[in-house]
Amino acid sequence: MDDLRIGPDGLARCGWVGDDAEYRRYHDEEWGRPLHGDRALFEKMSLEGFQAGLSWITILRKRPRFREVFAGFEPAAVAAFGDDDVERLMTDAGIIRNRAKILATIGNARLVEEMAPGELDAFMWSFAPAPRAEGERPVVFADVPATTAASDALSKALKKRGFRFVGSTTMYALMQSAGMVDDHLAGCHSAG
Repeated sequence: MDDLRIGPDGLARCGWVGDDAEYRRYHDEEWGRPLHGDRALFEKMSLEGFQAGLSWITILRKRPRFREVFAGFEPAAVAAFGDDDVERLMTDAGIIRNRAKILATIGNARLVEEMAPGELDAFMWSFAPAPRAEGERPVVFADVPATTAASDALSKALKKRGFRFVGSTTMYALMQSAGMVDDHLAGCHSAG
């Protein structure tokens, strides 16, 4: 895979986008852009947890169905899910049918519900590192880490609060996708 790829529109993008139109849209409109709000970050945490061991494009393509069956990732609604909901989700081919991940999502929603409004957002963003200095943008994929001290700390703090499927690699992916870090490669049209 090339580190940068020129799309059909003539724009240079991070090479992981490949030729997939939905990946291009996600890269251009979402990935690396600051995301705030308890519901939005709970959704991102949940989807990143479901992604563990799979490709992100798999999750991205299933995201509309995930949103539908997980009540728009409204923490209060998901926190109220019971055994019948777990069984319903386990039979839904439109999502990742992993019982441990489903139960973690419900449990994580209950933990979010115990927090004050805005607390999840403030808590997660408190781990965002300072923006890179000019000229420190990654040039090739090899420059982009899988984990950092910040993702290690966020993972550890979330686990201490009882959250599950929030390992450091998963949290670094969340930090990238939620714009807490900007790992668009130098030369990418989306590089900030």
